[in-house]
Parts: sequence; structure tokens; C-alpha cells
Amino acid sequence: MASVLNDYIKKEQMLKQLQEELQALESNSELKKELEFKDKLQALMTEHGKAARDVCEMLDPDYRKPSTKVAKASGTDGRKQRPLKVYKNPHTGQVVETRGGNHKVIQEWKAEYGNEKVVSWVVEERA
Repeated sequence: MASVLNDYIKKEQMLKQLQEELQALESNSELKKELEFKDKLQALMTEHGKAARDVCEMLDPDYRKPSTKVAKASGTDGRKQRPLKVYKNPHTGQVVETRGGNHKVIQEWKAEYGNEKVVSWVVEERA
């Protein structure tokens, strides 16, 4: 029960601190100018039926174009996709296609036959 009370008191103190910081920001003349500009810009966009992305594209034609670095990357995290490797087990004839070394069957084969042996079973590698 005391921990809930302590948590409440800490949150209350954090809220008070945030309110003080917000009040300090609200009295900042630079913030006032930026808010005024934003309001005027939004009113102008509404008047002309334009969205923010329309204005960005007008001011920077390359705004929506992907950069060349991003276009070459195929993953969502920006990394280059690994090549597809096709393994064929000569003992069983089983074929496994994978882009990484963590494939369950490949790991089982490596445990049974050894890493070097399994790596030599790559029959095809595609980008």
C-alpha cells in the first residue's frame, strides 16, 4: 500500500515540475512567434485547400522521393537483404532455402555433420 502512495507522490511531483516547465515555455517569446506562424500557415493552407505534404512538395520537389540509399535497401531497417542460399543434404536429399544461418534444419545438420561439411552443401546462392 505504501508503494502505491509513494508512486502517487512521485507522479504528483513530476506533474508539478512539468506544469512549471510548460508555463516557462508559454512565456517564451520565440515559442509565441512559432505558434503564431503555425496558426497563420494552417489558416492559409485551409483557405487554399492544401495539406502539409502538399506544401512540403511545393517547397521541396524531392520531399517524397526515397533517397538512393533507402531505395537500395530492401529491409525495413535499412539493411541489405542477405542472399538466399539453397542447401541440399546429400544423405537425405532434403533441400532447404534460407537467408540466414539460424534455420532450424541447418542448425540440426551442423550439429550432426559439422559446420564446414554443411556449408559445402550450398548448391545455389541468389541475391
